[in-house]
Amino acid sequence: MLASLLSPDWTAGTTLAHLPLQALLERPQGPIRALVLDVDRTLLPRRSATLPPSVEQWLRHAQSLMPLHLLSNNPSRRRIGSVAAQLGLPFTTSAGKPRRAALRRVVVELGLEPDQIALVGDRLFTDVLAGNRLGLFTVLVRPIGPNGDPCPHDQVQSLEIRMSRWLGALVEG
Repeated sequence: MLASLLSPDWTAGTTLAHLPLQALLERPQGPIRALVLDVDRTLLPRRSATLPPSVEQWLRHAQSLMPLHLLSNNPSRRRIGSVAAQLGLPFTTSAGKPRRAALRRVVVELGLEPDQIALVGDRLFTDVLAGNRLGLFTVLVRPIGPNGDPCPHDQVQSLEIRMSRWLGALVEG
């Protein structure tokens, strides 16, 4: 059971900035119609409050195709809110992932079936686990560096992948 909850539906192998939106829109099981996005290390590099240009461009394109919601465990409404304000997006801080309460509220607000929503994040034990617990389509991306490319030395994601595999999860990367 835990192994399936830690197995993302798609291990992208790249950062959000390079995630092909078309693949989400043309899924054989039906199109993704909304995105819930983790913030720290998915949209923003460590200790930064500025979106890399490639991430901002990706977000603006995604926003033209479907609703987006920023969901962060970070308690800083100021930091997460400033990112959301740049794009006019709704956001949730102190989400408590992998707990489901905050994410469940977002799903209700979006008014879609869970399998029509993708949760995109860089962590297995928070983002993927929370999304899978509610039946969302989960996408694991690489943590982002300051220039929008993958962070070359992310030990936390590497450790989570090793631990998840040890528990029987199917995780590429």
